[in-house]
Amino acid sequence: MKKRLITACMAAGFMISSVAVRAQKVEFTEYKLSNGLHVILHQDKSAPVVAVSVMYHVGSKNEVKGRTGFAHFFEHLLFEGSPNIKRGEFMKYVSANGGQNNANTSFDRTFYYEVFPSNQLELGLWLESERMLHPIIADSGVNVQREVVKEERRTRYENTPYGGLLAAVAKRLFRNTVYEWMPIGSMEDLNQAKLEEFIAFFKKYYVPNNAALVISGDIDIPKTKSLVQAYFGEVPKGTPVAQPEGAIPPLTTAIIDTAYDANIQIPALLVGYRSVPLKSKEAKTFSLISSILSGGGSSRLLKKMVDEKKEALTIEAFNLALENGGGYIVFALPNGATPLNTLLQDIDSEIKDLQTNLISEKEYQKLINQAEDAFVGQNTTNLGVVNNLADAYTFQGNTNAVNTELDEIRSITREDIREVAKKYLGENQRLVLYYLPKK
Repeated sequence: MKKRLITACMAAGFMISSVAVRAQKVEFTEYKLSNGLHVILHQDKSAPVVAVSVMYHVGSKNEVKGRTGFAHFFEHLLFEGSPNIKRGEFMKYVSANGGQNNANTSFDRTFYYEVFPSNQLELGLWLESERMLHPIIADSGVNVQREVVKEERRTRYENTPYGGLLAAVAKRLFRNTVYEWMPIGSMEDLNQAKLEEFIAFFKKYYVPNNAALVISGDIDIPKTKSLVQAYFGEVPKGTPVAQPEGAIPPLTTAIIDTAYDANIQIPALLVGYRSVPLKSKEAKTFSLISSILSGGGSSRLLKKMVDEKKEALTIEAFNLALENGGGYIVFALPNGATPLNTLLQDIDSEIKDLQTNLISEKEYQKLINQAEDAFVGQNTTNLGVVNNLADAYTFQGNTNAVNTELDEIRSITREDIREVAKKYLGENQRLVLYYLPKK
């Protein structure tokens, strides 16, 4: 009986492992339309649901000083409608047919999506094709969306504790680079922009040859191809888009500065380093370093500074992975009257240890296990799949990178972790920002 129980447990473990392996593999079909639109289709019959998405390769890095915030502004403006969709009806079409939709903008791209019951696939394609083919860009819509963005800026950035923190970091850490400003941009820039500037920005970047249409869910591949051609084939090809090139170099001189926030009572410490382009193996190494330092209750900084010394209320290390570079940022709030420089000393001590010593085999295996769990979880929904497929195509130049990423993470060694820490996390290569309450 005991032997049969052990055998059954082993079989169950094998089945769970097999499920995990299958979950890691994303089968897809990809091709281009004659207008340059890249199409990626993933069939998943597990539920009668479909996600339709379009990722445009345009973000705040494609803007210029004096005209910032355009990409984020278009995230809102392209819901204004078209000759076939009256103002305010875009979202009504979605909700009335059992769907959900949204959009988001980063430094590097803009992502629109709808999730519908699978029998509404054609509706999703029509909505996105209307957005791409002939959106209404007029003074009335521009003025409305200016007010929407102003309210978003007030709510999320200006009147929220620590809302201006990342902007304060970017302004200093990425000075004189394409990442110096946040995607929300400047309201002064948007207020001064003329209608013809918005139209020109749309014609330059929101074209099929600068976009990926990604569909995942309960679909029939041949039928979906026919629908894609019917709805997107007529969209005219745009002028080729040249993305900003060149990786952002590390800092060579330390920056020490202070910023103030009227919405906070507890000061914060930020330590920021320039990291590497997101497609590089070193970017994935930074993700492992983040897990070492602050990934869970047993991570080094949390255990030392929050649990043992009780110097910090919270501490977090994360890699802001960007197309042309990135920022590795450590954020900490002091507990009580603990000086910010005391927090800095403890952060420096742990980073120095990473630069000097190899992590243990036990800690390394824990990192890989965490990475595997996170990777498998990324593709458990159709929305997660379309996002990851679009990212792989747009930023890796290889859609199948969605299936090889875990192997690349597994190939990172303990020595790689030490070398990346030594190469990029030097005290002369960083920003130290004291983020203080404004009286």
